[in-house]
Amino acid sequence: MVKKSFRFEESLAELEQLVEKMEAGNLPLEEALSLFERGIALSRACQKSLKEAEQKVRILVKEDGETHMKPFDTADES
Repeated sequence: MVKKSFRFEESLAELEQLVEKMEAGNLPLEEALSLFERGIALSRACQKSLKEAEQKVRILVKEDGETHMKPFDTADES
């Protein structure tokens, strides 16, 4: 059995769809609970992915053994 790789954008989109369904408020309790459980799992997976990405960025910006944190400013790219 091959484990499907985690895709952040797809998971986030699915989470947004679940939230929309639940906010509509017309779901039976069992279905709402099932969607809630799936949403929690997706949320945790997305948070983990973001934390891992942040750690990779910190490693990549290390200079001379020190991390130099710089604000991300897209205005500098133009």
